[in-house]
Amino acid sequence: MSGGVMRAWLGLRCCGTHAPQRTAGPCWQLYVVMTGSVRDWPVHTWSTSTEVPSIDERKAALASLGFVLVNGIEWEWTEDTGPEYHPHPARVSLSAGAEVQRLDGGAA
Repeated sequence: MSGGVMRAWLGLRCCGTHAPQRTAGPCWQLYVVMTGSVRDWPVHTWSTSTEVPSIDERKAALASLGFVLVNGIEWEWTEDTGPEYHPHPARVSLSAGAEVQRLDGGAA
């Protein structure tokens, strides 16, 4: 990734999340990976649901965080199994990543 290009990740939080807001059940969360502390990364959390956010919902969430997909880039999906230490049986974990840049074109 070159100057101004960062990585956004979208994942299903199977047990909910505590930050930036608490959810009582599974929810999708999108965040932009940046330098510095994880707590300072831009984050968007959808309401409790296991339904994958649509492309338009993902675009709107990125824009609300001040980012846009790099021209011509699409989301890359991956599957994995949940960690063994989770309190429920391991299951498929679905996540996606894409290269993004600031809406104003500036560097991070």
